[in-house]
Amino acid sequence: MPRLPRRGLLALGIAVACTVIGLGSWWRSPAAEQAPDVALVSTTAPAPELVVNVVGEVATPGLVTVASGARVADAIRLAGGLKPGADLHNLNLARKLTDGEQIAVGIPPPAGPAAATPSKLDLNSATASELDSLPGVGPVTAQRIVDHRTRKGPFASVDQLREVEGIGDAKLAKLADLVHT
Repeated sequence: MPRLPRRGLLALGIAVACTVIGLGSWWRSPAAEQAPDVALVSTTAPAPELVVNVVGEVATPGLVTVASGARVADAIRLAGGLKPGADLHNLNLARKLTDGEQIAVGIPPPAGPAAATPSKLDLNSATASELDSLPGVGPVTAQRIVDHRTRKGPFASVDQLREVEGIGDAKLAKLADLVHT
């Protein structure tokens, strides 16, 4: 048998040792596990439905249910579409809908609470917060009105507001139709 040089035996021994170690490590390593199936979970809630009342020149006026983000045109379509000759001049078909609204198609919109004349605010019983809601009256002026009323008694007339610091003729003119004593 021919004799291998020492270096060759050493290299062969190292190669065999590395192969044995590598195979042993591979053999003992755990098998890769499959990742569990993960269902995709939506982090957003489903879009809520909106209910709107379509009245006027449509085939079937009444309540319709639409998805959130729907437009006026969608509600009209769900109400059976337009009647022939319906006037859409004052209607924005691209406007997004809100829950509970009424869409008047081809007719003037009905007068609602917003169209009603608001009741006048009583200067002698209104809170500072209520007075602050008046045009041109901020929180400081509202508190001055309450303080004046506390110091000098109830207002006998709206014109007495001139006695309150910060209320001149121009501001009084704006408030005269909104308050009473």
